[in-house]
Amino acid sequence: MKVLKFGGTSVGSVENMTNVKNIINDGKKKIVVLSAMSGTTNILVGIANDIKANAIDKALEDISALHEKYINVIDELLIDSELNVSTKNYISARFNFLIECVYKPFSAILENEILAQGELMSTFMFNCFLQQEGIKSSLLPALDFMKIDAIKEPDFEYIKEKLSNVLQNVPEADIYITQGFICLNTNGEVSNLQRGGSDYTATIIGAAIKAEEVQIWTDIDGMHNNDPRFVEGTKPISDLSFDEAAELAYFGAKILHPQTVLPVREDGIPVRLKNTMDPAAKGTSITSNHVENGIKAIAAKDNITAIKIKSGRMLQAHGFLKKVFEIFETYETSIDMITTSEVAVSLTIDDDRNLEKIVHELEAFAKIEVDKNQSIVCLVGHSIVNHEKSYKLFKILKDVKIRMISYGGSKNNISILVDSKDKINTLQKLNNYLFELVTL
Repeated sequence: MKVLKFGGTSVGSVENMTNVKNIINDGKKKIVVLSAMSGTTNILVGIANDIKANAIDKALEDISALHEKYINVIDELLIDSELNVSTKNYISARFNFLIECVYKPFSAILENEILAQGELMSTFMFNCFLQQEGIKSSLLPALDFMKIDAIKEPDFEYIKEKLSNVLQNVPEADIYITQGFICLNTNGEVSNLQRGGSDYTATIIGAAIKAEEVQIWTDIDGMHNNDPRFVEGTKPISDLSFDEAAELAYFGAKILHPQTVLPVREDGIPVRLKNTMDPAAKGTSITSNHVENGIKAIAAKDNITAIKIKSGRMLQAHGFLKKVFEIFETYETSIDMITTSEVAVSLTIDDDRNLEKIVHELEAFAKIEVDKNQSIVCLVGHSIVNHEKSYKLFKILKDVKIRMISYGGSKNNISILVDSKDKINTLQKLNNYLFELVTL
């Protein structure tokens, strides 16, 4: 059995939902993971923020407008009167729940319950659409089997057991529809896998059922060798290894959730990235194999903060780095890049919520310099630190001001830190040097 995930754009209109129906209706059993309709989650985030700010009228206005949008989609999607009415009743119940939320005290749990409504609505609507089209389908409620543990990692044993039970108890079908993104936390409360988490849902399910393949369907034909939002003429990559894909996802390739490949890597379950708008395109295949050495792709990660920690006590001192890292651990703040010298450590973080507290503690034993608005530009490929052509990277140093370089920590990754205002220029220059064969 395969697991196919479709993002918000893929279910964002009746035309696109019809495309998805045509893609999945091939007579083979599969589990289909759906995101919320495009734009819905952003609106739900806004509603949650309005409730938090006690902007009751604004929240109710947004709920009403979104409800009207869904009613219009249902009327266009479902011409079967019985399915049309039952779907409208279900959708109205979800919006009545949102109205009730407006008058409740705001909390993180309430926010998660609000955000979950998008996936609950898209899957119910799409399942009814399949039934209208004569396709044998069943809903698998994700909240019946998806759960994270105390450290917000998937509880795989729970997921395997509960998913097996759910599959045995729902009506037999060719296509099983479930929600991406949403889950329960260790206390049984509604939670989620963060933005983009539907990809992660798909591979978690894929690992749980030992899927033949996991397919991630989006609106672009696979992973590109550079960011097409900023660089013209990028090209899709036909093959990536799990390691290469993980590096690209973590360092900014928006097509994949950063943790997508982790659940399936151990079992070698292939992941294929496909384009809903062009199903015939090959896309990108992610497997245990690497096809060739050298730089394959470039990605960029924004909203990076660089911290320089300088202290004479560091020289020949034991335990200095341990003390530094313990402060970041205390505030649950992960580190992306790190470089060291005899008297200083420079590192980067992408979560600055506790920056002020971290700096305060570091200042007790070191001089601290903070640079915000930085971007990590990451070059990825198999064994690129050993590849004969990787020297080309350093020929751009004369044109771009580099704040940090990470080279050698991973054989598949070379990362440089630049001011965010220089990011696009850096991406374009690297693209020209590495992929357009510009003479240096």
